[in-house]
Amino acid sequence: MAWECRDCYRTFAAWRSREQHLDALGHEPIDYECDYCDCIYPTDQARRQHQSESHNYCRDCDRSFSNANNLRMHLNSRTHRGQGITCPFCKTAYTTATGLAHHLERGSCPQASFLNRDEVYKVVRSKDPTGVISKKLIGWHGSPTFEASSSTWNGRFYECYLCHNNFTTLNGLNQHLNSPRHQQALYHCPNRLNCGREFKTLAAVMNHLESESCAYMRFEAVQNTVGDLVSGDRRLTFG
Repeated sequence: MAWECRDCYRTFAAWRSREQHLDALGHEPIDYECDYCDCIYPTDQARRQHQSESHNYCRDCDRSFSNANNLRMHLNSRTHRGQGITCPFCKTAYTTATGLAHHLERGSCPQASFLNRDEVYKVVRSKDPTGVISKKLIGWHGSPTFEASSSTWNGRFYECYLCHNNFTTLNGLNQHLNSPRHQQALYHCPNRLNCGREFKTLAAVMNHLESESCAYMRFEAVQNTVGDLVSGDRRLTFG
């Protein structure tokens, strides 16, 4: 890095040498002060690099974030990542593996409406014979279904007898009952030793890994792994 004099444009390899020159001639420096602390840098690029590394600052967007996790989420958003993951059936593009998993598990794909949470789990389990992320559920034949009746009306709402949440319509209650909320966990974090969290959907475990909260794998590696899920007979690989 070179330190520059604003008046004569001389550059100095050392900050102290430049300061001696300024004091002797009464010149002014060209400095770039950090917006968040008292650090001074000889170039704007150096200042931005410091703010990015020390103050959760996005250089491309010129934005700062309250913590490192928020910055990481921003850097992994569509703004910076684009949409590089494609549904193998309808070719809709997604930014993250989580987005694609949601699309398939919810039966939202117009070219694969037969898919749902259970069918996706069967595919994952077939590609994950050692149970890296899929739980080995002995005797599992699919998720149970529920249908509430008018007897769930408590005088004001239709009430879920499992969690006691209230719903304004019976249809809303039934959708809730048959959502993953009250279903069995099908997946677990591959970091069994240090994390071991369980998840009810593939989207949830992908989101957990993308967040890097248990530091098992990087965001980019999760996106590469989802390619194994939707391509041919390749097995899933993690880590």
